Amino acid sequence: MRDALGLDVSTSSRACVDALDAARGSLLGFRADMALHAKSALAADPDCVLAHVLRGSMSMLLSNVAALDGVDRAIAAATRREARATPRERLHLEALRGWRAGRMSQAIAAWEAILREHPRDLLALRLAHFAYFWSAADPAGMRASVERVLPAWGPGVPGRGWVLGMHGFACEETGDLGAAEIAARAALDEEPADLWSVHALAHVLEMAARHGEGDALAGRAAPHLAGATNFRFHLAWHRALSMMELGAGGGEVLRWYDAAVRDLSSPLVQGQPDLYIDVQNAASLLLRLELAGVDPGDRWGELADHAEARIGDHLVAFTLPHWMMALAAAGRWDACERLLDAMRAHGAASAAEEAGVVARVAIPAALCVRAHRRCEFAAALDALFALRHEIPRLGGSHAQRDLLWQVMADAARRAGRRPELSTLLREVAVARAPHPVPRSYLRLAA
Repeated sequence: MRDALGLDVSTSSRACVDALDAARGSLLGFRADMALHAKSALAADPDCVLAHVLRGSMSMLLSNVAALDGVDRAIAAATRREARATPRERLHLEALRGWRAGRMSQAIAAWEAILREHPRDLLALRLAHFAYFWSAADPAGMRASVERVLPAWGPGVPGRGWVLGMHGFACEETGDLGAAEIAARAALDEEPADLWSVHALAHVLEMAARHGEGDALAGRAAPHLAGATNFRFHLAWHRALSMMELGAGGGEVLRWYDAAVRDLSSPLVQGQPDLYIDVQNAASLLLRLELAGVDPGDRWGELADHAEARIGDHLVAFTLPHWMMALAAAGRWDACERLLDAMRAHGAASAAEEAGVVARVAIPAALCVRAHRRCEFAAALDALFALRHEIPRLGGSHAQRDLLWQVMADAARRAGRRPELSTLLREVAVARAPHPVPRSYLRLAA
């Protein structure tokens, strides 16, 4: 049968295909009902290979080693039925196998092979987009991936808005803010509920220092947050950055943290209290507030609990320095050392492709964060300064990685290392030109 994109699916169940279409829509729209649709697809046809691949991909998107058993079961179920699958579905299964094994180059190659033949396969495009961003840390590849399929998404093609939103974000991460804003706004004209396009525009406004517009963007997204995934908290994090740049008081930002960035009463947080992006949001914002002279109170403790429980999980390299932020802020020095030991062991022995990034960049970043918390400012600077241009290998966005530059700059100032501080401030100014540097750096330069 064919799905809503005109792609063949190895099933005779229309209910299964409809559920797969709905699940893909939830993935693209960051809707929390994706798991329900995937379950419905499997219930309608337990032999559908793509339904099992989708279930495994959903588990991989959690970026949590606790979910890997479920991935293995999905791969095994799909493999038993592989003979009945279409060539496209077999490539989706190959991508999932590579992803599970930590061979992201294999996964990306499989998704790109799909897109060469089926440029309207939005599942392959979105998963490749995720991998280019978090695992491969390849913004140019992310942009090229979307631009290769754009000719197949002319005006009037249903789903075009999702593709434009991905293009907007990729353009922003490659430094093309003008093209990014055009694409993100065009995407929102077609898909007003597309939170990824809102996110792309939020990045443009942050990098262009248009913080008033960034703050107002939260209002545009608000009507579409009902039923959203935890991604809503990341959008709230973006608003918090705008609030700080606009001069909001520490108490106001902390209230926003409790209500919208790290809402511990939310069923989403209670269901996934250690989701990687949520932890990044929370730890990053608390540390930014501390660098601005704001005492966050006892908020570090619950993050440290999750960090300690996740020692040994290296699926997202960029999360590792954030675990260290929480552990060090809570004064859990033994746990800090265990985190570093686990990272060293992974970097030395794992066959996963991210192991080299953990060894080469994540460990120095974690050492920098720990030393800074201990007020060992020269050691903090020395741990990461020489490697600062490799920080993008951790994944994440310009806006997210900026915190590590702030930590280095603060360490340089406190250690009296004026040459390094001047270098860092100059590089930030060049990277953001012609737009102003963030308020945080102005404080450091004073």
